[in-house]
Amino acid sequence: MFGISILFPMVLPYDGNGMRSGDLLVVGLFNNILEEKESMKTVAAVHTGVFMVELIKNLFTEILPGVKLINIVDDSIVAEAVKAGQVTPAITKRLIGYYHAGVDAGADLIFNTCSSVGEVSELGAQQLGVPMFRIDVPMAARAVESAKSIGVLATLPTTLGPTVRLVKAQSARLEKPVKILEGLAEGAFDKFLAGDSAGHDQMILDTALRIADHVDIFILAQASMSRMEGTLSEKTGKRVLSSPRLGVLALKEKLAGM
Repeated sequence: MFGISILFPMVLPYDGNGMRSGDLLVVGLFNNILEEKESMKTVAAVHTGVFMVELIKNLFTEILPGVKLINIVDDSIVAEAVKAGQVTPAITKRLIGYYHAGVDAGADLIFNTCSSVGEVSELGAQQLGVPMFRIDVPMAARAVESAKSIGVLATLPTTLGPTVRLVKAQSARLEKPVKILEGLAEGAFDKFLAGDSAGHDQMILDTALRIADHVDIFILAQASMSRMEGTLSEKTGKRVLSSPRLGVLALKEKLAGM
C-alpha cells in the first residue's frame, strides 16, 4: 500500500522550494512508517506451561495484533512447586531470571501468565526497569466488583492459595468485603497432563456443583481451566470468569497508557 502511495505523487509539480510536493508526501509517508515501528510495543510473556504459548498467541493476534510477543517457557516449575508444596527459593530465582531475560530481549512489559507464581511477579516487579502485569488480577478485580460471594476453583493447591490471597487483596484495595469459598478439584491437573480432558472437566464440574449454591460467581484459578467457562456457567447457573481473555484485554489498556 505504501509503495503505490509513493508512486502517485511523482507527477505533481515542484513547490516553491526546489522540491516536488510529491517529495514532501513521500517523506511524510516514510516518517509515518518509522513512527509506527518506534511505537510498537514488545511484551515478554513468562509461562509455566507449553500450552499457554498458543493460547496467549491467539489472544494477542485477536486483541493486540500490533504488539510483538516474546514467549519464555519453563514447564518444570509447576511440578516442582507441587512436589515442594510451595514456590521454592530456587523457583523464585529462576523466574526473576526469566523476567530479566525478557527485559534484555527488549520487552517494554513483562506478562506473568501463571497464577501459581503470581506473587513472585510482585517481587520481580520491584527489580525491573519495565512494568510487570499479572494475568489474573483483572479476573479477581472483576469478581470482587460484581459479587458478594466468590467460588475459587482450582486443580492445584499451589494455585488455589495464591488466587485466594489475590482475591482478598483486591477486596481490600476496593474496600469491598467478599465471602470466598475454595473449590479444589484434586487430581484434575494430573488428568489434564495425561490428556484425559473429559476426566479433568468432570472433576472440576463436580467440585463447582458442590459449592454452587453458596456463591454468586466462580473464578477459575488456572488458565488451563478457561475453556470450561461456558459449561460451568450452564451447569451451575452462575457467572464464571477466567483469566486469559480478561488479562489480555486489561493488558491492552495498560499498553495504551504507556
